[in-house]
Amino acid sequence: MALDGIDVVQRRPGMYVGDTTDGTGLHRMIEILVDNAVDEALAGFGDRLDVALNADGSVTIRDNGRGIPTEIHPSEGIPAVEFIMTRLDYAFRQRSWLLVVNALSEWLQLRIWRNGKEHGMRFRRGRCEAPLTMVGDAEIVDGTPRRGTEITFCPNAEVFSNGVFDLARIEHHLRKLPVFKAGVTVALSDRRNGGNHEISLQV
Repeated sequence: MALDGIDVVQRRPGMYVGDTTDGTGLHRMIEILVDNAVDEALAGFGDRLDVALNADGSVTIRDNGRGIPTEIHPSEGIPAVEFIMTRLDYAFRQRSWLLVVNALSEWLQLRIWRNGKEHGMRFRRGRCEAPLTMVGDAEIVDGTPRRGTEITFCPNAEVFSNGVFDLARIEHHLRKLPVFKAGVTVALSDRRNGGNHEISLQV
C-alpha cells in the first residue's frame, strides 16, 4: 500500500533527519542525496559526483548514473519519479529517502537524463509544482547521451532553524565515501559569497 508520505515526514522531521536546530538534520539532507548517488556508482552505473553550495542557499547534487526512472508507475499511473519523491510504501516497509529531502525542502528542482532524453520536474514543499516534462534530447558527452540525475534543493527555513551549510563538514563526509576505491571522482564547489571555491576529492 503506497501512501502520501509528505505530510508524514513534515509532521516529524526529526525522525528522518535528526536534530533540525543544530545543523545535523540540515547536513543529513545532503548526505541522503550523496548516498543515493554513491549507490549508483558502487553498482557500476556512474563515475562522477558533484556537490555544489549555491549562492541562493540551495544545494545541487549531480551524478552520472542511470537517472531516476521516468516511466509511468505500473500501479499508480504517475511517473515513477513522482512516486519516489512523494509516496511511502508501507506494504514493503520501505522509506524513500529522496522523499524526505523533498518533503523538508522549500523547493526542489529535478533534472534527469535517461534513455537519451532530458526531463525536468519541480516541487514546492514536497508537492508537485511543475509536472515531469521532457525537455528534449540529452546532451552528447564523450560521444554518448548524457545520463544521470541532478537535484537542487533549498531547505525549508521553517523546519531548519540553522540553515547555514558548513563546507568543512560536507567535505569531511565526502572524503569518507567508499566510492574512491572504485575510481569515482567527487567534486565539491562553494559558490556562496560571490565565489566559486572548488575541491576535487579524487584519490
